[in-house]
Order: sequence, then structure tokens, then C-alpha cells
Amino acid sequence: MKRNVKLFVAVLSAFVVGCSVNNFAFSNIPSRIAVVDVSQVVSSSSQVFALKNEQEAKAKDMITFIEKARKDVAATTDAKKKAALEEKYNKELNAKKEAAEANYNTKLKAIDNAISNQIASQAKLNNYDIVLAKGVVLYGGDDITEAVKQAVNDSEKAAAKTQTNYKKRK
Repeated sequence: MKRNVKLFVAVLSAFVVGCSVNNFAFSNIPSRIAVVDVSQVVSSSSQVFALKNEQEAKAKDMITFIEKARKDVAATTDAKKKAALEEKYNKELNAKKEAAEANYNTKLKAIDNAISNQIASQAKLNNYDIVLAKGVVLYGGDDITEAVKQAVNDSEKAAAKTQTNYKKRK
């Protein structure tokens, strides 16, 4: 019986210590949490819109290039010249694809960094400790999506104005 009481006291003590440690660990959770709908911010970005239009224009140019290449290859009757022409056009097409992809990835990364910086800036400005994607949060958090959209918009306008002024000086 004494042994059971000692075991019960030991287990109870371990439980109390565990709860205390657990409560202490959770007592440092930041109290200011914000959420942002990143897809809304991205879809409202003029840079994203411009990049999308640029990609569509490049796709049309690629289609035009491919149609021209097909006509040139079809017009050639000599088999060796036809093969050489096909190889030439394939190399040109691959080079254009790689250049377009590299350009797209560079611009997309810059846009992503700009949006991430604006989210961080808005979080610091409003003293938020954590910002989570809105789709991840089931309930709670202050929604800063509109403030981030406005900051991104203002930032893009300022960048466009600077770029316009730079072009005028040249």
C-alpha cells in the first residue's frame, strides 16, 4: 500500500511538473497575429498583370516563329537542307524558350520578393509578431490583406514613376 501511495505521488508530481513546463512554453506565444490573402495581393499586382501580358505576347511570338519555320521547312525540297533547316530552327526555338523562361523566372522572383517585403513591412509597421497565409488559419488573426495590397500598389507606382523619370533623362 505504501508503495502504491509513493508511486501515485511520483506520477502526480510528474504530471504537475509537465503541465507547468507546458504552460511556461506556451506563455511566450506572440499575441499579435495577422493573416494575409497572398493570392489576392498577387492578383491585384500591376507587375504580375504586366508579366502575364508579356508572357502572352512572347507565346504569340513563339507561335509565329514556329509557323514561319514550318513553312520554310515545308518549302525546302532537298532532304539534307530540310534536316539542317529543322535543326537550325529547333536550336533557335530552344534558345528563345530558355531566354523567355530565364527572364520570366527573374521577374517572378523579383515580384515575389517585393510582395514578401511589403508583407514584412506592414507587419513591422503594425507590430505584428507573426503573419500567416489566410488559407492556413481557420479562425482569428487580423486581416492585413488590403493594407498589403495598397502598399504593393503604392510601391509599384513609385517604381514606375522612377523608371519613367529615368527614361526621360536619357
